[in-house]
Amino acid sequence: MDRNPEPAASSKPQVASNGVKQIVTIRLDVDMLEWFKAAGPGYQTRINQVLREHMDAERESQVD
Repeated sequence: MDRNPEPAASSKPQVASNGVKQIVTIRLDVDMLEWFKAAGPGYQTRINQVLREHMDAERESQVD
């Protein structure tokens, strides 16, 4: 497993316009979680950022 994860496309996390977060429970593959954690503190923020970027891309593709 690659222990040197690269940061997401933008290094500064994007925040939802209202900035509100909700605590959730989510089941992730062990290797994926280890990969995010290997980059150090902030892994939950990085997971959120990747999900947001995917959501934004999906929304944009639906508009086209």
